[in-house]
Amino acid sequence: MLRTLGGTQVILLFPASGMPGDAVAGLGLVDPGVEQAVIEPVVVVELTTETNGPRRRIEVLAGHSAMAEQVSQRNVASADVLFQTALGLVYCGEVFHIEGYVVERIGGIAYLYRVAAMS
Repeated sequence: MLRTLGGTQVILLFPASGMPGDAVAGLGLVDPGVEQAVIEPVVVVELTTETNGPRRRIEVLAGHSAMAEQVSQRNVASADVLFQTALGLVYCGEVFHIEGYVVERIGGIAYLYRVAAMS
């Protein structure tokens, strides 16, 4: 269903785990960078805001299989941990701040993740 309705991708951004060992890095003068995790397929829905100003709001719908792949690759306990530790997400070259997420379940098993984000 997600492939049929859009089948696009988003990139979750995480803080890089490694820092250079020199003294300059210890002072915070070096940008540690970010690690990227591609989530696909997803459906991205553009949401309207009250003011329709320069900020954009989107809702990302991701299936369980897309999230399970990243959970195993990043070696974390659940998709909840991914969303809680992410710095943001990238869609169409624009960085969005994750406002929140909802996990939809059937019979206690997660099948869909709804992520709200704002640029």
